[in-house]
This record gives sequence, structure tokens and C-alpha cells, in this order.
Amino acid sequence: VQLQASGGGLVQAGGSLRLACAASGRTLGSYEMAWFRQGPGKEREFVAAIRWSGGSTYYADSVKGRFAISGDNAKNTVYLQMNSLKPEDTAVYYCAARIRKIVSTIRFAYAYDYWGQGTLVTVSS
Repeated sequence: VQLQASGGGLVQAGGSLRLACAASGRTLGSYEMAWFRQGPGKEREFVAAIRWSGGSTYYADSVKGRFAISGDNAKNTVYLQMNSLKPEDTAVYYCAARIRKIVSTIRFAYAYDYWGQGTLVTVSS
């Protein structure tokens, strides 16, 4: 599976961005997709995930209520709609994919098999 992330940019605090992660090489029917981010001087952290089959979603507490992950089967693409952005959301955002595994590991980067190249989101105050 090859993943291509896009949609990053510079936005003012309170603004919105939508990231996209296009997958190629396999259809995503049996996969789980996630977004992680890594801010300046920080470790990579979980943001959101979606189970393609069934559509269950999972969020980090820090983004719950502001971000929404969704998928488009026809386009083999996962989106991350980010609203009410804060300066602390500034980071490189990575999409990741894995074949369906136990849900207890869905928030952990080590549990993902495929990674995109990252897209930079900068939120100015």
C-alpha cells in the first residue's frame, strides 16, 4: 500500500483545514487508517483512526470535537477535517494504514504497517 498525504498549509488559529490521504496498491476494505502527528521537538502522537469496515472512529482527547476522520471507498481516500485549529496543532501530519488488528492497538504507531510522507500544518496565533 502506498499512501500520499496532502492538504497541509498555514492557517490562523480558529481556522480549518482538510487533509487527505490517498491510498494506492490495495483497496482499503480490510484496512484501518489513522492520522498521527509530530510537532516540533515532540514525539509522534496519535490523532484519529477509522476502521474501514464498519466505520468506527477513534480520536485523541486533544482533538475530540474539533477533528473528524472519514473515508471515501470510491476514491480509496481518508480525510481528516480539522476545525477550530490551535497553535498547538502545528505539526507534520502522517497518515498510516494497517490490516485490521485488535482494536486496543489502534492508537499506537508501532502497530501500523504503511506510512505516508507527511504534510505540514502550521497554525499561527
